[in-house]
Amino acid sequence: MSNLLSPAPNRPGHSNASLNRGAGLTTRAVWVGLLCLSAVCGFGQKDPGPVAAVPDPATAERQGRALADELLNRRPEQELTRSAILKVRPPNQDWRETPVRVTVSLTPTNWTTCYEAAGPSQAVPPTRLVVSYQPGGPNHYELREAAATNTPPKVLAGNQTMIPFAGSDFWVADLGLEFLHWPTQRLLRKEIRRGQSCNVLESINPHPAPGAYSRVVCWIDVDTGGIVHADAFDVDGQLLKRFAPKSFEKISGRWELQEMEIRNARTRSVSRIEFNLSTP
Repeated sequence: MSNLLSPAPNRPGHSNASLNRGAGLTTRAVWVGLLCLSAVCGFGQKDPGPVAAVPDPATAERQGRALADELLNRRPEQELTRSAILKVRPPNQDWRETPVRVTVSLTPTNWTTCYEAAGPSQAVPPTRLVVSYQPGGPNHYELREAAATNTPPKVLAGNQTMIPFAGSDFWVADLGLEFLHWPTQRLLRKEIRRGQSCNVLESINPHPAPGAYSRVVCWIDVDTGGIVHADAFDVDGQLLKRFAPKSFEKISGRWELQEMEIRNARTRSVSRIEFNLSTP
């Protein structure tokens, strides 16, 4: 699936009260995005570095690339629109809320996800992000941050995508899962995370810029391909962000993501996306 909203395969035995539902978070959730964190590590901790590949580095990279390609090539099953609230809490401040509308559109050859945020103030202008996906090719990003609809959008690529969306800790790169396009992907191991059997995938940025991600480690549900948890590290190997789902709701027999959270280790701010799954 291509975004936070795409439904995951039906998986019996998971109640709405439980947070251990990797099935609810679909393949291309950012991370963009997060949670009542399990196995929480302290912010600012040193990146422990790559875990020894099993059984060998060449196999780890081959399997990692195959897994990343599988996730990238999963096409949404249907078009949909969801309304949401983007919540941001800077350290020692109250929550700031911004309405967001997310639309998934399909074409015969590709698909797009459009994120539209109504800025609450001059500090957060109206923002429109369109992410276009194509199997076997790079994402295409167009970002417009202005009230005037005739303002041309910015076309972003690579490290340029590591900028905030609507003043939040969700970066453009997060919403498009840009890290899966990086050339080095390693399947480190399999382990249980938040009650799910997961493949642990390490993605390495070949040209990290200051302030950008240098590597991302994510836990991917073996059965559904849903991202259960992810950690992003900066160029110095320090933990920069932590992503995880918080809650899900069962819609038409499928678990769908209801709330996602990002915790920024550098700024100590928190951002959440809360979806309204009952109405567009």
